[in-house]
Amino acid sequence: MARILAIEDDETTAREIMDELGSHGFDVEWASDGQAGLERALSGKYDLITLDRMLPSMDGLTVVSELRARHVDTPVLMISALTDVDERIDGLRAGGDDYLVKPFASEEMAARVEVLLRRRARSDRQTKLRVADLELDLMARRATRAGAVLDLMPTEFRLLEYMMRNYGQTVTRNMLFESVWGYHFYPGTNIIDVHIGRLRRKVDTPGLPPLIHTVRGSGYMLSESN
Repeated sequence: MARILAIEDDETTAREIMDELGSHGFDVEWASDGQAGLERALSGKYDLITLDRMLPSMDGLTVVSELRARHVDTPVLMISALTDVDERIDGLRAGGDDYLVKPFASEEMAARVEVLLRRRARSDRQTKLRVADLELDLMARRATRAGAVLDLMPTEFRLLEYMMRNYGQTVTRNMLFESVWGYHFYPGTNIIDVHIGRLRRKVDTPGLPPLIHTVRGSGYMLSESN
């Protein structure tokens, strides 16, 4: 299920966006002003953002410019009552991926969202994995957390890749052994726990919310929540 953030100060418009996208099976959250929207968007946990051009506390152009300056590449659909061509150009140049003028048909808005999501899926397919601010670039064999490069050993990289592909699910020691090491788990070894411990120290550094969790009696889970 794609997660979408709607940054919109008008409640009626926000409800329209949430209802329409919700009917398409998307999980939609709402932020009612620019500053709150930016703070949520910086988490990197959303697959797409709908962004109103005119917002209290921080306008849409500033929000999208700040996101791009901080290397958050989440697709952004700019939505605005400003119809001037220059306004649309400004929105796209600031970092928006598409621009929709108010008033809009809900069906067209949903269609534009689906197009942007398909475009993102094609560009990311089998090349990048993301969970919150954790990113794994499979082509470059590069891992980052909150923009900082993680110094991972090859086995740690494979271990993190497997856990990210199974985001939100408990992975047992046997599953990790078979997928990462290629053989069945031997109960007398603690190799899984040792590698998870090393990986956790690199991924969940002080000051960052933990992503790797121990599921007592079962195994481990990579998730944004405990």
